Amino acid sequence: MTARRRRPMLLLRRVAKTYGAGEVAVHALRGVDLVVEEGDFVAVMGASGSGKSTLMNVIGCLDVPSSGRYLLEGIDVSQLDDFELAWIRNRRIGFVFQSFNLIPRTTALRNVELPLIYARVPRHERRMLAEQALGAVGLGDRMHHGPSELSGGQQQRVAIARAIVTQPAIVLADEPTGNLDTKSGHEVMQIFSRLNAEGRTIVMITHEAEITAYAKRVVHLVDGRVDSDRRATPLAAPPPQLAAVDTEAATA
Repeated sequence: MTARRRRPMLLLRRVAKTYGAGEVAVHALRGVDLVVEEGDFVAVMGASGSGKSTLMNVIGCLDVPSSGRYLLEGIDVSQLDDFELAWIRNRRIGFVFQSFNLIPRTTALRNVELPLIYARVPRHERRMLAEQALGAVGLGDRMHHGPSELSGGQQQRVAIARAIVTQPAIVLADEPTGNLDTKSGHEVMQIFSRLNAEGRTIVMITHEAEITAYAKRVVHLVDGRVDSDRRATPLAAPPPQLAAVDTEAATA
């Protein structure tokens, strides 16, 4: 029996992005073609200036292409107004950044609740959803701690909980391990692997080759173009020296 092909979550056709004009124009993207199916886990790599961040901004509806077409869940985002784009960013896309972007003077629980507050989810429901999201990343016992009381790895786990609390269609992660030590980085990647195994679609920018080992696909950008796009066999478990990470994450 032929396996059922999953629907495209993201579809980019000849997407270009140019900043400025004339002699000072910067061509950040030069006709990118990319399809990401539902449930995929794609790592995007490339040197500085290759277009990684611009591609992430376009996919995340934080910027619009100069030309080409971008469909998110079959919807042409160029046809959406500012209100509709804001709704998509809040409910259909979860963002995880290198610098965590947590509000420092509030608890992990409150940080995770923020997208739900903006979405006008009732207080009781948003608290329940935030607690579930924190539990899913192994921080059920740290929900009342502030960012300054958490390690870097724990702060990034709070950020992941915040990204998934709205049950988004796709999670976009921009250098999610860039500010973490090796052990904490693999902790975080184990969480992404588990979320992907549960069916979540993930697109991640990284410059760390060892981190791409957790992805199902690796896309390399060069000068604003897709230079290669290869399928990979993701790690089913952490490297041997980090085999205890999951246990430690659950009790951290």
